[in-house]
Amino acid sequence: MSPESVSPPPLPVVWRPRKGRIAAYGFAGLIMLGAVLMALFLAEPFTLADRIAMVGLGGLVAGVLHLLGRVRVEADEEGITVVNPLRVLRYEWPEVLGVTLVDHEPWAKIDFTDGATVGAMGLQGSEKDRTVRQVRELAALIRERGEASETR
Repeated sequence: MSPESVSPPPLPVVWRPRKGRIAAYGFAGLIMLGAVLMALFLAEPFTLADRIAMVGLGGLVAGVLHLLGRVRVEADEEGITVVNPLRVLRYEWPEVLGVTLVDHEPWAKIDFTDGATVGAMGLQGSEKDRTVRQVRELAALIRERGEASETR
């Protein structure tokens, strides 16, 4: 299947990793369960403050895992939104130049007219065929709506 043979998907569309979300939220649930169980069954020398701190630490680790699990790339009529763990970036279609996925890279990269290249963690290279299809769909949208469509 050539990149040009992929038609753009209907908008709005959200691309997100499957395995990364399962791992992040699965481990977050296990850590919270473990923290609560430890807090309930801690031996006598530990106080209520220690138990609360245990659950709080579990919540902190689960929060970091949530940041990893929420990554995605969204496309709508106006442009794309790249949600990475610590940053949410919004770009209008005319600002988007292209998307690349290089073998053995952890995620795809999106190029913009301001010279920026942003790693799109929502397009995980580890999910091989699925991500290749998602990148081709995004590339088709960029060809249809992005900066590249205006230069033809």
